[in-house]
Amino acid sequence: MWPREFQIPGFSYDTELQLEKGNAVYRSDLTRLTLSSKTKSDILEKLAEEIFKYKAYPTDADFSDVAEALIKKHPCLSEPGSYNRCYGWKQRLKTKMGNYRTQLKGIGCSELIANSLKSKAPEDALPAKKVKRPRRGEANHIPDIPAGETIEKLENERLSLLSEVKKRNNRSVIREKMAKTFSLRRKEIVEKEPKIEELKERWPALFTMDEINNEFLRITTVPLQPRFLASLDKHHSKLIEIIRNKGGVVREKTQKILKVLDQSLEVNLKRECLLKCLTVYLGEDVDSLIKEYLVAQKEEAETELKRCAMAVFVIREDEDPLQPAHDIWIGIEGVEVLNELPSVAHACAMLFGLIYAVNLSYPGELKYTFDALQKIFMEIEPKKMTRKVCSLSAKL
Repeated sequence: MWPREFQIPGFSYDTELQLEKGNAVYRSDLTRLTLSSKTKSDILEKLAEEIFKYKAYPTDADFSDVAEALIKKHPCLSEPGSYNRCYGWKQRLKTKMGNYRTQLKGIGCSELIANSLKSKAPEDALPAKKVKRPRRGEANHIPDIPAGETIEKLENERLSLLSEVKKRNNRSVIREKMAKTFSLRRKEIVEKEPKIEELKERWPALFTMDEINNEFLRITTVPLQPRFLASLDKHHSKLIEIIRNKGGVVREKTQKILKVLDQSLEVNLKRECLLKCLTVYLGEDVDSLIKEYLVAQKEEAETELKRCAMAVFVIREDEDPLQPAHDIWIGIEGVEVLNELPSVAHACAMLFGLIYAVNLSYPGELKYTFDALQKIFMEIEPKKMTRKVCSLSAKL
């Protein structure tokens, strides 16, 4: 995950010595250091290596972060003709990262090979078309095959997983084999983009709460369920206060939700109400995220499943929202992928995790809700928010 404050690495001994003396002179009389091409190359090389630890494809804002951090640590490198004293460094870093990616691609870096023209279908064989880059702060998007392993060995591990998932009390073995085959799975998911139905057949162990949590941690280095639920609780009071003070359509659409909230102290119900209020506040339809049916309407729920891209389905015994649900499950691409979930909040956390695990895009009708969940609640890439989500974040 991209750091909140980029740390400039150490350079070679002679470069560090020049910078130390240059900074002393700059503080004395504001004279900037004139760099040799060798020193400049050393600085850019080390910065490119450090950037790559976080991202293979940094954004414009990321390059700005690095350039600003560089002249903050070494003010003698600031540029007199630049509007922010480091624009030239930013442009040099962009060029250097492009060259560094080419260099790593040549020695077999999986994440970069996936975007080579040879790896693309003939109709997509253009440099800028269908680039498979991290989109939402994935720290391990397409990891390399571990040393000592081969695709054939990992495929055999995948086949053994198919029998292991049928055994009882086998979580530790499954966890170990899922961790071992992570690189193979990501390569398949990102490069081939298989359908959910096919993924369930090939990787059934992935579609459990334990493994969704584990996979999310492998991809982002962020714990999924603990942070998701803790963040809902952390922001609950302030967000509900903001929504109660809102008028117009938001007040009208949240009346029933807030009435349920006022009648219960049950923590999972409070989280469910918060998620519904968040969706309404951001101008989106709660029914697009959480679809509620009675047990008697099971056929209607199954029909809706077949035509929806992704949603949480809540099946109730009666229309009383204060009573526990009969069943809660997740549907993606017309397939029920996970059921018997403990609460709507847990289901939303698992849906969010699955989007990362199977490399899906956020549904268009819920883009602000998922953007808020990612950047405000999960704190993944929080710097780049949509205007609507940024406004909410400032109020919180």
